[in-house]
Amino acid sequence: MYVRHLQVADFRSWEQADLAFEPGVSVLVGRNGQGKTNLVEALGYVATLGSHRVATDAPLIRHGSARAVVRAAVVNEGRELLVELEITAGKANRARINRGPVPRPRDVLGILRTVLFAPEDLALVRGDPGERRRFLDELLTSRSPRYAGVRGDYDRVLKQRGALLKSIRSVRSADLGTLDVWDGHLARLGAELLAGRLELAADIAPHVARSYAEVAPESRPARIAYRSSLGDAFPGTHDREPLEEALLAELQRVRGQEIERGVCLVGPHRDDLDLVLGDLPTKGYASHGESWSFALALRLGGYQMLRAEGAEPVLVLDDVFAELDRGRRRQLAQVAAAAEQVLITAAVAEDVPEELDGARFEVRHGEVHRA
Repeated sequence: MYVRHLQVADFRSWEQADLAFEPGVSVLVGRNGQGKTNLVEALGYVATLGSHRVATDAPLIRHGSARAVVRAAVVNEGRELLVELEITAGKANRARINRGPVPRPRDVLGILRTVLFAPEDLALVRGDPGERRRFLDELLTSRSPRYAGVRGDYDRVLKQRGALLKSIRSVRSADLGTLDVWDGHLARLGAELLAGRLELAADIAPHVARSYAEVAPESRPARIAYRSSLGDAFPGTHDREPLEEALLAELQRVRGQEIERGVCLVGPHRDDLDLVLGDLPTKGYASHGESWSFALALRLGGYQMLRAEGAEPVLVLDDVFAELDRGRRRQLAQVAAAAEQVLITAAVAEDVPEELDGARFEVRHGEVHRA
């Protein structure tokens, strides 16, 4: 899989940009603030319908513009598809495939797969559990696009159920029949999302451990483990039906606490991914270098898992070589050199290892040119 062409209009700082890529290595070089990260962010948006830098779409639209447009021509096994996304402030976004409109933007998911490593990824190790849940869900959707719908439906049910809990608490009226209905929806969708995450965590774990050993051979062994909010009630299986039953039972058990606090206390939205070095959690015990290595191992583990399953993604390295020491640069370069396509951004060309020689693009003053 590779991106043959990228075009953006009124996206972030770009009024217009047009780039032609080839398989192999492409490096976008430019000083900070010139817009090179905005270009790879646009590709990430095509792949995930989200940004690795902001939580909402509004900042993606250039100041003073009503909408942003991103177009990407993606080639996969000799077949080319043109994906077009229109991002509109305050309105529903629109999508097209080969110039034809599709019912929902999420219908484009799966056409382009990317794995992006950026300085923000340190939050995967040092940030709150939401960062790690997002990592899992983006990878899960890349692996199986239908989970975008599952996650969207789960979030809507979670919001509605939370509003009902607050209403019950504030007016002291026990609308328990309606709450039972929402419990059923939350358990059903939560079990489906949880089953997907559990399978993913099990499949990616050996790739993460191997990737960490490669980028930090002098460090302790790394492992990951999924931690469910079910706690001792977790049925010990990836099967959806037992998970649904366990979620429903746990919702009943904590109902009084939820009504008292007005929040949903059980479900995938409360889960986490434990990151462990040796016998100790990374948070609070890992050094800065070990934290960087673990963040890199998570991304590379996802990349290697997708490759092993026959869905090789585009590897995007956003200004990361400047953050890594010589050994980690070398290990990352070896992985990147084997990718069908790797897109790299760097403030100076010297930050990019010699092994990753390829096409160069100069980004400055709102323009991008092939060097």
